[in-house]
Amino acid sequence: MSPILTNQGKCQSAISTYMALFLLVLCGLSCFLQCLADSFRDAKGKVRYGLATFSGLWVMDGSVNKLSLAKSRQYRLRFLDFFHATVSVVVFVAVALFDKNVMSCFFREPTEEVKELLSTLRLGIGLVSSLLFLAFPTKRHGIGTPLSQE
Repeated sequence: MSPILTNQGKCQSAISTYMALFLLVLCGLSCFLQCLADSFRDAKGKVRYGLATFSGLWVMDGSVNKLSLAKSRQYRLRFLDFFHATVSVVVFVAVALFDKNVMSCFFREPTEEVKELLSTLRLGIGLVSSLLFLAFPTKRHGIGTPLSQE
């Protein structure tokens, strides 16, 4: 979508710049919310998905009976959830903003030194975030993540 919205990085009008920014914000928000998604098996064994909240799991399928209060509280938001979501958004920003089309749309043409610095920064963000994800794993089973047998 970035080449289309940025006109191959030229962004000839303010509208194309705002549309590209809107796309980046929307994708960043999606990245954040995906880290808060979780899943469980209902009484019939079917996998159901929900979004973790401060009071428990908000089941996205409204036709399903709600989880019991005790079971729902197992899915409450924790600090680690926000940590994972924030680091995920930082990784997304590192990948998205260092794209040549997005970068040319929002910033002037950088010098070779700045390009080298940005490439190194992107690699550093990827390495540090990978280490953080390994050091602090999450127990969430988001959309597309297989459920454990527990």
